[in-house]
Amino acid sequence: MAAIPRALTSCLRVALAIALLIIASLGAQTRRIISVIPATTEMLFAMGAGDRVIAIGSYDHFPPEAQKLPRVGALVDPNVEQILQMRPDLVVLYGTQTELRRRLERAGIPYYPYVHKGLSDIPETMRELGKRIGVEAGGNALADRVEKQLLEIRERVAKSPRPRTLLVIGREQRSLRNIEASGGEGFLHDMLEAAGGTDVLADIHRQSVSMSTEMVLARAPDVIVELQYAQDGASKEDVAAWNRLASVPAVKNHRVVVLTGEEFVVPGPRVGDATRRLAAALHLELPW
Repeated sequence: MAAIPRALTSCLRVALAIALLIIASLGAQTRRIISVIPATTEMLFAMGAGDRVIAIGSYDHFPPEAQKLPRVGALVDPNVEQILQMRPDLVVLYGTQTELRRRLERAGIPYYPYVHKGLSDIPETMRELGKRIGVEAGGNALADRVEKQLLEIRERVAKSPRPRTLLVIGREQRSLRNIEASGGEGFLHDMLEAAGGTDVLADIHRQSVSMSTEMVLARAPDVIVELQYAQDGASKEDVAAWNRLASVPAVKNHRVVVLTGEEFVVPGPRVGDATRRLAAALHLELPW
């Protein structure tokens, strides 16, 4: 009877060794990657796996060397037939793309489901993705770099006052209609806090909040930071629209700031740089 447990233990050891070999083999064999997500496309290139990427998403604009690759759609319009025809070893997709996942499973093509969460999840995704494709060292190094950047920013602003800030992510041009702002959840909210600001919408547990001008008046932010993603940024007329709320402290004290750059909406390797730019806009008293 005593021989049975020993035999089982031996079998388990063999099974574990085989499983580890399979995992290592999968990473080594992941040479043809499709990423339909801007953040993960940036991650793959930044961790040294750009030569493995064979196609990208419609809205993947960075890094420059990725722009020569074929585009295969994005969140709502993935070109499933093109993806299948390219015979990738791995497809990096949104976790909510259930139909694409179903088609990939049917074709026997592995995928990595990406979930958009908070700031701390960005380095974690880097580590997981690096391990999944067999470049664990590159993924870990990238994650460590981002975490170090964020820690340095937090330490720099730690002793400064935290201005009450409204982080605007969209509105109608030259007007204050349809204002969308960062709520109390998500990586933008986390970036704002890491940059040394107090989110005036922290109590609303959503990633984005639709605001009226009355709500802006009621929240009375000390600073309004408006994010623009197009390179031409906001016009003078766009910025001047805030003057209609002259009683808001941010407007009264000329603390309406426009920051331009796609890095503010792509939770990837440039998030440390974006957080630093946000901190510099909030803390004029500090050297940057």
